[in-house]
Amino acid sequence: MARSVLIAPFRVRAFRLQWPADLLTSWGIEMEILILGWYILVETGSVWLLTVFGSLQYMGTLIAPVFGMAGDRFGHRNVLCAMRTFYAVLAAMVMVMAFAGVLTPFYALVIAGLSGIVRPSDIAMRSALVAEMMPGDRLMAAMGVSRTTSDSARIIGSLFGAALLALLGVGPAYLAITLFYVGGLALTYAMGSPLGRTHPPGSVRLSFPREVSEGLGYVWRTPCLLAGMWIAFLVNLAAFPMTSGLLPYVARDIYHIGQTGLGTLVASFSGGAFIGSIVVSLAGRALRPARTMVVFTMAWYVLVLAFVQMPGPASGRIMLVLAGCAQSLSMVPLSTMLLHVSGERFRGRVMGVRMLAIYGLPLGLLGAGWLIERIGFVAMATGYCVFGLIVTLAIAVRWRAAIWPLDVPANAR
Repeated sequence: MARSVLIAPFRVRAFRLQWPADLLTSWGIEMEILILGWYILVETGSVWLLTVFGSLQYMGTLIAPVFGMAGDRFGHRNVLCAMRTFYAVLAAMVMVMAFAGVLTPFYALVIAGLSGIVRPSDIAMRSALVAEMMPGDRLMAAMGVSRTTSDSARIIGSLFGAALLALLGVGPAYLAITLFYVGGLALTYAMGSPLGRTHPPGSVRLSFPREVSEGLGYVWRTPCLLAGMWIAFLVNLAAFPMTSGLLPYVARDIYHIGQTGLGTLVASFSGGAFIGSIVVSLAGRALRPARTMVVFTMAWYVLVLAFVQMPGPASGRIMLVLAGCAQSLSMVPLSTMLLHVSGERFRGRVMGVRMLAIYGLPLGLLGAGWLIERIGFVAMATGYCVFGLIVTLAIAVRWRAAIWPLDVPANAR
């Protein structure tokens, strides 16, 4: 039965092409984040610049609803093709600069800023494309299987990227990244014409600003969507910084391990996330999306709080595995809830608004960098996690009627 649940999404031809396309793209992204983050930290020695690098990757969150609207209008597959072409071009530029010996931290930050305009919307476009091709009763399982592409990439991509960087340097590592992006683009293109349109023939199309405004208004008027957006913003502000942008600092300055050790930390969190995604796929219709989202978001904060108290990398890796599992068990149901409730008309725009929540991550990273230099890493991280727990509980209480009863749309299976 478990095998049948996991392979069911692959009976759809488009998904059979999308899954490896997303996988190759995710490998490239994870390798790029690890390699450039380590490069900037080593070359500059500044944890603040490391947090700036992490923040720049999410500059595009402010315009994510525009990408969502473009997906609704022109097709999510077409938008993904354009985005992945952009990734490949930027990676090729870094590769050329590295081989020519002219790469500097400044250029690395510029590339991070450019890619950060587009990259935050990639996950939204993937999710909308999955929802476009999958029946509603298979959506949770398909979302879990789809999520394994990014989770496994953080395991394999981080270890492979760290190994390439240590053995061969930035240039050869970026050659591999460029090839991954090109492969992902080719498979995305091979999916063929867009699978559907939000605007049926003869319907009236609004202007771009009106369509974006309509999507924002729909989220604001729908309590369960609004609660989900606040939770997504909060975890990006207070949980993700400790398990993404700050891991190079933890590896070098807390645990005193090199880039290979950093790769194992990233892989530990991602391994747990991969396990969580498989659990979501197998549990599928047994899970109540909104309830699962709230419970495991709180568990995530507790486990990150335990991670920052660990004395060494061995115990830290165990906590990262558990935190990663909780992360998937909270974020995959959140995305499924948003896609179920938003329906076909608003799907792309709602997921675009969901990407706005990622803007919490650069804010959290910049605040963390400032606080670490003044009160230390453990005190900063403890404060972030306690704050996250309190506000998550407040969100659950404030919108209880929309996200907790079993018969509300947010808990539909």
